[in-house]
Amino acid sequence: MEALFCISIALGAGLLMSRVVKPLGLPSVTGYLVAGILIGPYAIGALGFDGIGFTSVENVKEYQIISDAALGFIAFAIGNEFRLSQLKQIGKTATFIGIIQALVATLLVDAALIGLHFIIPDKLPLSMAIILGAIAAATAPAATLMVVRQYKAKGKLTDLLLPIVAIDDAVGLIIFAVSFGIAKAIEHGQFNVVSIAIEPIIEIVASLLLGLVMGLLFSLFERFFSSNSKRLCLSVTCVLFTVALSMLKFEIGGVHVGFSTLLVCMMLGTMFCNLCDFSAEIMEKTDKWTVPIFVLFFVMSGAELELSVFTDIIIVGIGAAYIITRSLGKYFGAYASAKLMKCDDKTTKYLGITLLPQAGVALGMAMTVAKSDVGGGSVIDTAKAIAMGVYGDVWAIIEGREK
Repeated sequence: MEALFCISIALGAGLLMSRVVKPLGLPSVTGYLVAGILIGPYAIGALGFDGIGFTSVENVKEYQIISDAALGFIAFAIGNEFRLSQLKQIGKTATFIGIIQALVATLLVDAALIGLHFIIPDKLPLSMAIILGAIAAATAPAATLMVVRQYKAKGKLTDLLLPIVAIDDAVGLIIFAVSFGIAKAIEHGQFNVVSIAIEPIIEIVASLLLGLVMGLLFSLFERFFSSNSKRLCLSVTCVLFTVALSMLKFEIGGVHVGFSTLLVCMMLGTMFCNLCDFSAEIMEKTDKWTVPIFVLFFVMSGAELELSVFTDIIIVGIGAAYIITRSLGKYFGAYASAKLMKCDDKTTKYLGITLLPQAGVALGMAMTVAKSDVGGGSVIDTAKAIAMGVYGDVWAIIEGREK
């Protein structure tokens, strides 16, 4: 009963806040995040009434299955943007921009935070500075997709954006895996080539292969059903099953093998949209079915925000340095690479702004570090706070009005 109360209140709070932020010209995603903060452990949840709000971060994590499912459907929807006909036109451009802007953001954040490390080594260990630089590469696919849908954005910028976000996250996962391996080596004094170089490659290849196989099976089974309701049911079943498979982890000969849920589900969506003739119709119905899940995902992301980190002015300063340098890296990295690829003026000018939001992948990276013995706890909490996507949605107004 308490779980149903909590879920219904989270949905209601998200919907109400989306109406509050609308007159301010802000996207609904921002309202959902604010709603999560309000019913989280630092506001209404602090009253301690079970079922009325989230009483603790641990309480929020009890609903992790909703976030896992939401990320799977988000990645699946982004994968549906990788149609071969479209990729022939923008594939080279999206790949180049996706790689360059991610690398520039990482390098700028690394440079700034490593410099801060020499000033405040007790607050910011070198290993943590390197990890935060890697986290800077990731862009939030969830926030981006939701804002695009809300404003029904159409145009060259939007067509280029979603493939770039997908490539950006793949690049981010590689950078993070390598940086995390280097950070562990710095702290433990032992460099492991397997964890730094081999395991990230294995994760990406394994994820793409799993998504490819599931996509083939999905497209095959869809042909056995003719009614839209049963096809929708099969779509939901396949995405959830794929998310579950992507969580498997095992070890072979000392090498840890795992999967990226985002990459697996993106490949699933890519295979489906290119192999199934009626994929557009199914995706339209799936998009409507998943809206409540996405609302819950963002509300719970807001509830997980660690407001306690803002009581330490030095940690706040580290966060500010991260946000400023990452924003500069994303903007100028995208601007320069778009200029080199001869994109139109509007895309070149505004693309960097669209890549500012963070959540999802970055949060997962921060949680991975939090479970390890690398770095300092307060900096990890800062990384999680930054990763909630509390800035960067202003681009919606720029491109969202373009029909």
